[in-house]
Amino acid sequence: MKLFLKEKSLLIAVQAIQLIVILSIFWLDGFRDIHLFLYSTFLTFFLLGCYLIYDYLTRRKFYQRLTQPFESLDESIQKTDNVPISNALDELLHKQYQLYQNQLKTLENKQEEHRRFMDQWVHQMKTPLSVIELTAQNLDEPESSSIREETERMKRGLNTVLYMARLRTIEQDFHIKPVNLVKLINEVNGDNKRFYIRNKVYPKLEIENEALTVETDEKWLFFIISQLIHNAVKYSANKSNRIIISIYERGKEAILEVKDFGIGIPETDKRRIFDPFYTGENGRKFRESTGMGLYLTKETLNILGHGIEVDSTVGKGTTFRIIFSETQNITNL
Repeated sequence: MKLFLKEKSLLIAVQAIQLIVILSIFWLDGFRDIHLFLYSTFLTFFLLGCYLIYDYLTRRKFYQRLTQPFESLDESIQKTDNVPISNALDELLHKQYQLYQNQLKTLENKQEEHRRFMDQWVHQMKTPLSVIELTAQNLDEPESSSIREETERMKRGLNTVLYMARLRTIEQDFHIKPVNLVKLINEVNGDNKRFYIRNKVYPKLEIENEALTVETDEKWLFFIISQLIHNAVKYSANKSNRIIISIYERGKEAILEVKDFGIGIPETDKRRIFDPFYTGENGRKFRESTGMGLYLTKETLNILGHGIEVDSTVGKGTTFRIIFSETQNITNL
């Protein structure tokens, strides 16, 4: 209504000025019938009011559409009033919608092409790394261990790149099924056995329920747990020789906890540890940090519908908890 009155304010003003000019001409010409002047004024504004009411009622949806923001892009192609100006607006929005869809499709195709390229490149790079790793087994120590350590580091970096490339299309890559947390932790620990030994940091398992099972994507959860364990080991090396991995229930929630006794996270960095490319004070001390591990962890957990909690004290260590809520169909098998 406000937009309508604002648009018609000039028309109302012109009508008022026109009426004043005409009545002034009659008054100066000597025709000074006050009753006729009042009747003319009433008739003028009555007819103007009828026109404005009719105009507003026929274009009400049009003005509402101009003043109310869209909740979705699909609303932009809906029809409004069957009047020329509304039809013109509908046609314009429809063309804009088509243009947006075409541009969006082009960008999606480019992103998909980039993702396929990254997938192929990562897999191609893994092959020579595996060859280097096999070759290093025939070398003497410590050269063999040093080469294998570097190849493992490169593999972790390539996996991070691969999962980062897949993040935009993560829903298409999901395969939700019941996953036994204890079994998955054992697989992660087995995959990181040499990483533990090399850093002289060893995991301790605290299992409350061996059969605790949650609905999730096993591959992505494997990646997430690996990221948390790598951080725990990296920031515990040379300070503590253990980390604790716990699985327990908290009310109707299942909790997977990774606790280290390392350097901890400074208070100033806690709010930004999940930001992309943010390495913080600890990341500047440990040059390997990319700032992407925790970002991918948080984004993936959000999409999966899981939560994450962080407790940390400088000099005492850090605890990350992955929270599987009751909506994830926690079952004890």
